[in-house]
Amino acid sequence: MNSRFTWARGNLNGVPLGIRLIAFLWDYVIISGYIVLLIGLSFLIRPWLTPLFTTSPWLAESSGFLFITLPVYLYFAICEGSSVHATWGKRRMGIVVASRRHGNPVRFGASLLRSALKFAPWELAHFTIWHMVIPTDYPDALIYSLLGTVYGLVLVYLISPLLNRNRQTVYDLIAGTVIRYRN
Repeated sequence: MNSRFTWARGNLNGVPLGIRLIAFLWDYVIISGYIVLLIGLSFLIRPWLTPLFTTSPWLAESSGFLFITLPVYLYFAICEGSSVHATWGKRRMGIVVASRRHGNPVRFGASLLRSALKFAPWELAHFTIWHMVIPTDYPDALIYSLLGTVYGLVLVYLISPLLNRNRQTVYDLIAGTVIRYRN
């Protein structure tokens, strides 16, 4: 694979959680800018948007996914699966997403899987919130259990890099990726 930098095969130790969180905060600057843009646009097209978010929880969830989650998911998946193997925040922090196997650049399919797993709790939270806000036939116990699952997943995602030598999250372990310093 062509890349703008070399991939050292020896040191596959992962990046500390703090560096990863700072990189995510930098990426959140871009995400926040996108959300501000959406809010501004929503004032202009409110009559067309209102039915999407008030008719049913499924329609609201689907609309939210298309307008918010999918673009953010694609931002991460495309950037990390590209030739630079990093989002803007990761580039600022000098880190990249690599394949756990030999430290090679991550393939696009692995990047898609990694990002889907990474944002699964976020999307599950949206699902539960929409089913809390708009009346639904689901029992409250199910909705609150799913919300508890979201908190559990987030906790596992935050703790998992502290429990293994390569500092991989659960979604890194499943996708076969590691975050490492760019050489």
